[in-house]
Amino acid sequence: MTELYYMETPIGWLKIRSEADRIVELDHAAEAEVVESNDYDSASLVIRQCASELREYFSGKRTHFDVHVKFTVGTPFQQKVWQRLSEIPYGETISYKALASDCGGPNHSRAVANANGRNPISIIIPCHRVIASDGTLGGYTGGLHKKRGLLQVEGIDIHAT
Repeated sequence: MTELYYMETPIGWLKIRSEADRIVELDHAAEAEVVESNDYDSASLVIRQCASELREYFSGKRTHFDVHVKFTVGTPFQQKVWQRLSEIPYGETISYKALASDCGGPNHSRAVANANGRNPISIIIPCHRVIASDGTLGGYTGGLHKKRGLLQVEGIDIHAT
């Protein structure tokens, strides 16, 4: 069974989708798409766990997510990139070039950036921790202000864009 839940956070609304006992999507949502019948108390255990862990993350009390996730989309290469993203420690960043090197070679930077942008489980799979080689933010599907906000939660202050 698929379940959808929306939560408001310091960086805006997030959409959480689960299938069975796994989170399969965590994405930024526009306020206009938020469903009014969003009831935390009737949400599944996995949705409540995810929302609780996100609240702890945004309050600075959580540096690692324990909620179970599952990739239901993506090519094998994209899933390899997403798996590598999950290994980037809280409070640290990696360049697209270094990530490409880890995932198949330094010439794969564009493919890695593409996979990063298609990450279906944002924040938990921390694509926001990937920055340009020159130390600037690079890109972020949710918007650079949200990427900067997530990095600031983790104690990383990047002013350049």
